Parts: sequence; C-alpha cells; structure tokens
Amino acid sequence: MRKLTRKLLTVFAIGSMGALSAQLSNPIHLVPLSSYSTGIFDEGAAEIADYDATTQRIFFTNADANTVEALDASDPSALALAFSIDMSVYGGGVNSVVVLNGGIAVAVEANVKQDPGSVVFFDLDGNFLSQVTAGALPDMVTVTPDGTKVLVANEGEPSDDYTVDPEGSVSMIDISGGLAGLTAADVSTADFSGFVMADIPGVRIFGPGASIAQDLEPEYVAVSADSQTAFVACQENNALAIVDIPSATVTDIVALGTKDHSLPGNELDASNQDAGINIRNWPVKGLYLPDAIDLYTVGGNDYIVTANEGDSRDYDGFSEEERGDDLVLDSATFPGRDTLQLNENLGRIKVTTTLGDTDNDGDYDEIYTYGARSFSIWDAAGNLVFDSGSEFERIIAQQTPDVFNSNNDDNDSFESRSDDKGPEPEALEIAQIGGTSYAFIGLERIGGIMVYDVTDPLDPQFIEYVNNRDFSEPVDSVAGLDSGVESLRFIPAADSPNGKNLIISSNEVSGTVTAFEIVIPDYTLQILHASDLEGGVDAIGRASIFASIVDDLEEDYENSITLSAGDNYIPGPFFNAAGDFALRATLQDVYQDLFNEPGLTNIREGSGRADIAITNIIGLDASAIGNHEFDATPNIFGGLIATDIRGASLGDVRWLGAHTLT
Repeated sequence: MRKLTRKLLTVFAIGSMGALSAQLSNPIHLVPLSSYSTGIFDEGAAEIADYDATTQRIFFTNADANTVEALDASDPSALALAFSIDMSVYGGGVNSVVVLNGGIAVAVEANVKQDPGSVVFFDLDGNFLSQVTAGALPDMVTVTPDGTKVLVANEGEPSDDYTVDPEGSVSMIDISGGLAGLTAADVSTADFSGFVMADIPGVRIFGPGASIAQDLEPEYVAVSADSQTAFVACQENNALAIVDIPSATVTDIVALGTKDHSLPGNELDASNQDAGINIRNWPVKGLYLPDAIDLYTVGGNDYIVTANEGDSRDYDGFSEEERGDDLVLDSATFPGRDTLQLNENLGRIKVTTTLGDTDNDGDYDEIYTYGARSFSIWDAAGNLVFDSGSEFERIIAQQTPDVFNSNNDDNDSFESRSDDKGPEPEALEIAQIGGTSYAFIGLERIGGIMVYDVTDPLDPQFIEYVNNRDFSEPVDSVAGLDSGVESLRFIPAADSPNGKNLIISSNEVSGTVTAFEIVIPDYTLQILHASDLEGGVDAIGRASIFASIVDDLEEDYENSITLSAGDNYIPGPFFNAAGDFALRATLQDVYQDLFNEPGLTNIREGSGRADIAITNIIGLDASAIGNHEFDATPNIFGGLIATDIRGASLGDVRWLGAHTLT
C-alpha cells in the first residue's frame, strides 16, 4: 500500500473501551510568503501567472489595465512590481501568458471579441519581438515540454446577441527558430470542421444555429510529455478534444459524461435557502464542464486532471440557465416533484434546459446542473478513473463551516453558492515533489487551495486545504488577502529564487498574486525499546527510575514511541501480591491520577496487575508477547489483556490492560 502520510497508531485498552491516538504528519504544507496587490478589486486584475527562473520574475495578466505585469520574485517573501507591458496596442484584452526560453507569449483578444485575436511575443525585459494572428478569443496559451511550439486555445465565444458565433480552434506556433520575426507561416491551426454529430456522441452541441465547429469552445490545453499530443478542454461542450500536434489535427472529441449526485459519495449542498449546510444525495446529474486541466504520467500512461468548475451559456440572445423550480418535471419519474422543487430542496439549484427531456414530451425526466464540485482524473482516452466526489464541500464544511460556500466578493455570503456550483474548482496545477505527484486545485468562490497526493491516479489522497483569505477583513481591502483563485503555477526548488518549492496563486477578484512555500516537514521518530521488564520486589524502587529515564528521553523528540520486546511479567511473589485486596485502593488511585479521570473506581486487584500498572506508568506504547507472558498459563495472560468491566461507562472500568500496536 502506498504511504501517503506517516501514521503512528497506538491503541490502549481501557476495559471495554478502545481509545485510538493518531499522530499524523502531512508530507507537504502550504505557507504563504507574501502577496503583491494591484489594488484593483473584482476586475480581473490578476488572472494568469507564470515564472521565469533566469530573471526570477513572475509575469501575470491584468485584464483591468490590459497589461502584463512583471514582478520581482528574487525574494518571494517580498514580491514587488518590476515593470508593466501595455497590451492595448495589440488588442482589446489580455487573456493569458506563458514563459518561454528567452521570452514570453501573450494571448490577446481582438477589439471585437469575435474577430481573430493575436499571440504577442516579448523578451524577458518586456521588449516586443513579434506578433501572429490566432483564432477568435485566444483564451489560454501554453508551450510544449520540448519548447518548440506555443499552443493557444481559441475559444470563439459568440456575441451577446448570438448573431455572430466564430469557430473554436487551437493554434500552434512553431518557435523552434526563435521568437523574433514570427509570421503566419509559423502558425498551424487545428479546427473542428471535419466532424459530424455521429463522430461525437454525447458532446454538447446546442448553440442556436451553430455548426459543430462554431459550437465547440476550447478553454484550456494540456500537452503530453513527448510534445506530440494536446488535450483540450471544451468547457461548455463538456468534452475533451485530442489534437495531434505535428499534423495540427483534431483526432477525436470525447464526451466527459455526467456525475450522478444520487449515488453515495457524490452528495452536494443544492440550496442557498435550506437554513444551513445540507450535503446530501439529490436526483440530479452534474456536467463536469472543466476549466483548467493538467497532465501527468504514471507508469508510461498519461492522465488528464480536470478542475470541474462548470459554466453555462447565458447571453442576451440565448440562455440555457433556469432554476430547479422552473422545470416541469415528469410526474412518473419525480412523484414527489412539488416537495422536491421547494427552495430548500432543488428549487434554487441552477440547471440547464438543454438536457433532460429524454422522451421529447415537453417535461423533464432528468435534471442536469453545472459542474461537479470536484476534480477528476481521466486516462488518455477520456475514461474517468477518479473523481473527488463530495470531498471539497465536506472538507470546507468541516474546516470553515461559518463561511461554507461563500462567494468571492462578499464576506457575509454564507452558503450563497450552494445553488450555483458550490466552491467552483477553477485552477489546477500538478507538481512532482520528491517522487510524489501532487494536485493543487484552486477554488474560485470561497477561495483557497485543495492539495491531493495523486501519485496513484486510481486512489488520490487528500492532504490539506489552505485558504489565504481573511474573512475578518473587508474583502475589497489589501488586508482581505486572496479571493477568486484563477490560476496556480508550480516553481520547483531547482528553479526557485529561494531554493524552495513554491506555488504562485493569481486571484482575479482580490487582484493579488501570492507566493506560497511548499514546506516539507522534517519528521524524526525516536524509538525507545526495552525488554524483560518482569519485576520482583525490587521493581518497586527501580520502576520509578526507569520511568524517569523514559520521560527524559521522550522530551528530546516531538515524535517518540516506547516499545517492549515482551516478558513484561513473570510469576512469583510480586506477580501474585497484586491479587491482594489491600492493593485495590492503590490501583484505583494510581490510575485515576495517571489518566486524570476520577471515575475509575471499579478497578480491582488481580495477579499481574501491578506489573501492568508499571508498564502503563512508564508509558509503553506497544509490546510484543514474550514467552514469560504464558508462564502463568494462557488463561491468566488472557485475563490481563482482555476486557473486564462491570458496566459500559468509564467509571465502570475495573482495570487497565496492556498496550497493543496496530
């Protein structure tokens, strides 16, 4: 079994009661070092960030100012503005940036969003190098691992009145000859014009009057380690496009399917008017609709990881959005539909009108909502291998219940997002640290970063949730810290300015960029061990000395375990004397003092119980069984380790037995 965290479990028997003590050490922990604030609230002033190791600068997009900002990150505990690049001369809005070898590439939409946009190249000091035309609304830009091609997802969103709907596509720019002097000849485009509906079963194609190529909206790109294949999230279409990079061809479009929220493990809180946290199963299906995606390789196989944000089409000219109580539900499928559609149940949840009428009779046989409130892992063919289920909402409910499902622009918004995609997983980054693969998932609404160990793609393990948002401060103030996580970037220790692994978080609502150190806690376990503790009369004096030595050694280390190799008693006068009635009061006093529990009044005398009391006072965490444990017959040994009570409460415990390691 793969070890995720170091766990030391000690079980000690207290009569019929089993008490479990666990000492856990997270393998990594995020610690914020510093934040840079643009001072601009809720305008997308810090969206996408990347890092250059040679200059020790962070580059991030500021959509409000239409600039790319460069931060001096040479001291990550004091991020500071180095310079800005004005992007207004290149287009109507900056959307994404990626660091290249010797420069950066910036995706810029046209002044009219439906017109072809651009990818603009600068050196690392912000000097212009070249500009090439991309598709409509270039939304996300990345570079292949071999550094030879820049890929950009051209989202191709329609106009608000839905009269103009450009085609979505993926542009590939050959930068193997350098960044200066790039022309249209260096650009190849993979489009969707060759597909018909029979080729893409289950893919959402639903815009009014739109062709397949127009309807598909590439959102995010992840590239295989060999730089041959791109996986492209088409968010509104709930699909993953697979692109052959050398030929600039879309080879497949895979529908991602839905998440059944009626199944155990897939619960959600569906209402912002149910008077509290109510995470439970509901008869709804969630469309994954991922935003950020990333890729990593395990055993030679590629796995795509998705942040299942959810997004709808909601334009003046066309909107798929309704509330749960707006749907006419099929009475046979939903016999309790009147109750189901109350606001405290499914009446408030946002749903799509484009799916659910399976028999085309005008009512809805299924209910579909936006996003899966989770992250997922898929194989290279688009098959789901893992989903985090309801864990995000449950973790938030446990750790920060007072701000559960809050929004990103209002501190007094408890549960306001329960009806609308919940915490809204938005950002995603995969990092390899010390042979372990970690997923960092940024939550757009309540904020914060979920951390998982994804080394085994079939069995990821939650590590921690860290939220660098201060709900006690005004959300629109610098003191309010981070809100609205939009992107995450990992900086490995080898490239980091301080030699430590870092995560950079860009936050579009607070307009902040924050550097986190990924702390790998030191963990030292001291093992104290002894054997042959069987006592004679002289044990009365020596036991206290031995216990003092153990106490002194345990103070040297935070993590310590004391073990016995066995032979903790041997039959004889000392062993048998513990059965004398005169010892009862002493045993009760010792255990009441040792465990600070005045209710241990039913502890009784018995052969060997003085030996066991000494091991408890010394603080043995576990013991093996030696041969002398059986000298007084197996029945006596069984009596010493078995339960022996007169009642069910702590006060009814008759005696305390040995320790056991599990």
